[in-house]
Order: sequence, then structure tokens, then C-alpha cells
Amino acid sequence: MKKAVGCMLLVLGIAALIVACGPAAPKTVKFGVFEPLTGANAGGGALEVEGIKLANEMYPTVKVGDKEYKIELVIADNKSDKVEAANAAQRLVDKDKVNVVLGSWGSSLSMAAGPIVKNAKVSAIGLSCTNPLVTKGNEYYFRVCFIDPFQGTVMANYAFKNLNAKKAVIIREVSNDYSVGLAKFFADSFKQLTGDENAILAELNYNTGDTDFSAQLTEVKKFKPDVIFAPGNYTESALIIKQAKELGIKTQFLGGDTWETPEFIDVGKQAVEGVVFSTFFATETPITDTSKVFLDAYRQKYNKEPAAVTALGFDGYLVARDAIQRAGSLDKEKVRAAIAVTKDFPGATGMITLNEDGDAVKSAVIKTIKDGKFTYMATVQPY
Repeated sequence: MKKAVGCMLLVLGIAALIVACGPAAPKTVKFGVFEPLTGANAGGGALEVEGIKLANEMYPTVKVGDKEYKIELVIADNKSDKVEAANAAQRLVDKDKVNVVLGSWGSSLSMAAGPIVKNAKVSAIGLSCTNPLVTKGNEYYFRVCFIDPFQGTVMANYAFKNLNAKKAVIIREVSNDYSVGLAKFFADSFKQLTGDENAILAELNYNTGDTDFSAQLTEVKKFKPDVIFAPGNYTESALIIKQAKELGIKTQFLGGDTWETPEFIDVGKQAVEGVVFSTFFATETPITDTSKVFLDAYRQKYNKEPAAVTALGFDGYLVARDAIQRAGSLDKEKVRAAIAVTKDFPGATGMITLNEDGDAVKSAVIKTIKDGKFTYMATVQPY
């Protein structure tokens, strides 16, 4: 019996020695994924997470100096709420000790996290948050998408030059910083193009979560505009268009990048056929070799076409990974400095160069909905 016990202890000792002398567990770099996975913006958040997860599957490690690190995704739900967004960001930097933050869908949610990542000196890369205030005055927040002054100008140009519109009504989600900001940039540009300070006949407001837009649409019928610009969340925007059609309003609706989610078509159905909006990427026009790699991988995995924000999620992950490799360090300031000088990086959505404000200078894509599908119309280069 003693002999058996002795043999067992010897075996266990040898096993322990093998483990101790074997290869060390790989070190880990943490990417905080800061997205709305519940609440009003959950559909958009899920699309961005898809792109991040795909990138992580394809590029699961990062080289830091002469060492290879595994990249771990730490996903936090900001619940489509500004207060919850701040709390989620705080947990990522304080408790989870992430090396970089990716997100969020929704400029308001990104702006809520801004002071937190700045104070913690943890770099954040926005994916589709287009409001200029996300990065303004914050040297730790960057983004891989264009910003709303450009997007607003693109759609004002489309209204004026393609539709010959001279008068417009704006319907904006007043509780949404993205909607309010984009509406302003459209209005400023449209007035300049028309040479008419009264080109915007009315700015009609609603709140996130509203479902009855009869009051606003009654005003639209009274003003009889040439075009309606209605940037806002996909659910409310689809309901507005659906109710407008039910009231006999045939005026062309224009919108922004938040419309490109499956839920927009699911809610709006036939009513959203023919709407026109700006977005970041079109599968019909791959721009770089990375575009093709991304599209092939996504189609094989999901057997469908990706949304533009999914491609941006993919790009945000790759930009963060590339910056850490160029920095050769996980030091916060070195990582931040490396992200800041990102230039001509070949992303799925095109070449990414960040300007002095941390914003990507990129083209915009104009799409419509045809036969129940998002359909490419044109690409507009940055001015």
C-alpha cells in the first residue's frame, strides 16, 4: 500500500514538474467592447459586435514587441442609456482593466463614456458614432467613421442636386444627440445650397420611444415640403415613414446611417421602399483587399450580407490591434500615440487615416431600399 501511494505521489510530482516546465499560458490583451445590447439601440449594437467578434476569430492575437498576446473581448452592455453607458465604461476601465475600448453605436452613449476613458487614459475607438462632440477635446477618443458635418452635407447635396428640392421639413429625435446634430448640419448646408435662409420650413421634434407621430405629420402635410429629412433611430424613423404613407404623404424621405439595420425594414415594410440615406460602406463596391477578406469571411460564416456598421466593427478591432503592434507596448500613452498617427490603414470600409481630431477622413455611400433590400446608389468622396 505504501509502495502504491509512493508511486502515485511520484507520478503527481512528475506531472507537476512537466506543467511547471511546460510553455507558459499566453498573456492577454483586453479589448473592451462597449455597445448597446439591450434597449432601443440593441439592433445596432449587435451588428457592430458581429464585426468585432469576426475580427477576433480571424486575428485572435497581437504581437507586442517580441511577445505574442491573446486578445480577449470583454463585452459590456450600455443598455442604450446614457447613465448605464457611463457605468459600463467605468467598469471596463476600473474593474476589467481593458487596454482599449471599442464602441459605441449611438453618439450619445459614446459621449457619456468620453470623460471616463479620458480620465483613465484608456484609448477608445468609436465605430459608427458620428457626432463631432465624441472626439472633440478628448485626445483619448478616436473613430473609424466619418462625422456628421460631412454626412449632413452629403444628404443636403442629394436633396438639392438630385431631387431639385428647394424647401425641406426636418423631423428630429430631440432626445438623441446624433439626430439633433445631423439635422443641424443638414439644415445649415441646405440653406447655403439654396441661398434661402427660410429653406427649412419647420423642425418637428419627437422623443426616443414615441410611437404616434400624427401631430408631426399633420404639420408636414400643412407645409408641403419638397423633401423630408428625418435622421433618428431605426425603429422610430420607420414608424414615422409608415404613418406618413398611411396619411397619404408621398414626399421623399431622407435619413442617415442609423437606418441601415434589418429592423428598419422589418418595421417599415413596404412603406420604406425608395427612402434614401447615407451610410459608410457598400458590399457592391469593395475598396481594399481587406474589404474582400472581410466580405468572404462574413458571407461564409453568416450566409448573408453585412451591414456597414459591422464592417466598421471589424475595422475598429484591426486599427486597435495594429496600433498596439506599432507601439510595441501596452503602455497607455504609447498606445494612444500609435492610434493617433494611424495613416492609410487598409480597412474593410476603405483606407483609414485619422486627422488631428482623431476622426477618419472617408467617403460616404448613398443607399436606397429596393425590393426590401438595402441597395447601393453612389459613393461621395470627402470634400
